[in-house]
Amino acid sequence: MPRDFLKDAADEYDVVVIGSGLAGMTSANILGSAGHRVLLLEQHYKLGGLATWFLRPGGHIFDISLHGFPHGMIKSCRRYWSRDIADRIVQLTNIRFDNPQFSLTTSFNREDFTRLLTTDFGIAPQTVSDFFDTARGMNFYDDQATTTRQLFDRFFPGRDDVVRLLMEPITYANGSTLEDPAITYGIVFSNFMSKGVFIYEGGTEDLVARMKKELVKNGVDIRINCGVDKIDVEDGKVSGIQVGDRKIKCRAIVSNANLRTTILNMIGPEKLDRDFVDRTQAVRLNNSSTQVYMALKEGEEIDESSGDLFFTSTAKEFRTDLLLSRDITSRTFSFYYPRTRPQKKKERYAIVSSTNANWSDWSDMSEEDYNASKADLVETTIEALERYIPGVRDKIDRAEAATPVTFNHYTRHEMGASFGTKFEGLGVSRELPQQIGGMFHAGSVGIIMSGWLGAINYGVIVSNEVDQLLFNESSPV
Repeated sequence: MPRDFLKDAADEYDVVVIGSGLAGMTSANILGSAGHRVLLLEQHYKLGGLATWFLRPGGHIFDISLHGFPHGMIKSCRRYWSRDIADRIVQLTNIRFDNPQFSLTTSFNREDFTRLLTTDFGIAPQTVSDFFDTARGMNFYDDQATTTRQLFDRFFPGRDDVVRLLMEPITYANGSTLEDPAITYGIVFSNFMSKGVFIYEGGTEDLVARMKKELVKNGVDIRINCGVDKIDVEDGKVSGIQVGDRKIKCRAIVSNANLRTTILNMIGPEKLDRDFVDRTQAVRLNNSSTQVYMALKEGEEIDESSGDLFFTSTAKEFRTDLLLSRDITSRTFSFYYPRTRPQKKKERYAIVSSTNANWSDWSDMSEEDYNASKADLVETTIEALERYIPGVRDKIDRAEAATPVTFNHYTRHEMGASFGTKFEGLGVSRELPQQIGGMFHAGSVGIIMSGWLGAINYGVIVSNEVDQLLFNESSPV
């Protein structure tokens, strides 16, 4: 008999959280700590969503998305998770760039970028200061008509090299383009520019284990291998969920699944206003990614001068279409030294190469062509890495690739979208409770709410709204 992962689960909870990405786990943790009865359902066999990892023979551990996030993660983790987690967040100071226009190393904060822009790129100090102040002053309610390209043209006209320096890391971090609203760039960029790039020391598996411990401590009922098939709605309000033939009642739902999947599949268009359905169907998915995971043999090392994050490109200029092309010119290498996992007895080195990618370039292949393309992706990536670390091929013990199809398979993200939706998704996500009482969404939407910090903070915002709803329903009239 197949295992019943909902065995002994209650028939009713105050809140059901669908999906255990960072937004879902944060929502569940806050609501559980507030005393609500919370059920957290995850369709995969591990928590974390895209904030996950996998193991391979030989003791190799690969992180999927532990590449870097803003300083704000420390505050958010301390306040909404634990000091124990927050204290393990450390700064990365060796961020490298190499492309036909420039080659440099930076600590990736405002002070160092100001130095680079004024000395190496010859930009007037006042212009640099005004640009940073403008980005820092952006918020969700600003004009959305101004594009990121127009923002750069205002401060750095004709300076494609400056645009490349300032834009390429953010495109890598959340998939934003020059044609997206300027606030989708400015808010994320200023978050990083406050104090630099940080990472969790201990690896993703350690972080998720500590988060799970907090969830259990706060009374959250966690169930893996439980994909939600349907969200039940009665009289304009959520009434529960269905997992296979099991129905569970609840007063509120937080979906951390893909926005379009939540609305169009789990809820269903027939339960929503036609205009809202049309707007949901018009929401564009963001792009996906390819990754190549490389683990070094035991005893082999990489000098830390290689950097922590290394943005490389052979393209003569910065273009979004080139970043997404199957003919890869831009790769970001994340280096994982033994200090990434100081708790491990054996010192191991790993490298993950990430590139932005289109679903359509990988989704319609035969199995033979798909496997050949993955093998070619691994081979060309190692060739590219050899330019910077001669002889690295002989040091590699294991190498394998992931594509948009891989991300779709493991996360169920529509079209393997590793950065959620484009900006218009944020409005649809925020308006969902107005369509159906007690129905909330938290996840990577609108680029702003992408990445580790954006996901956690969106989980915070939504959990506060759910808590207020439940409190008002419980209060005597």
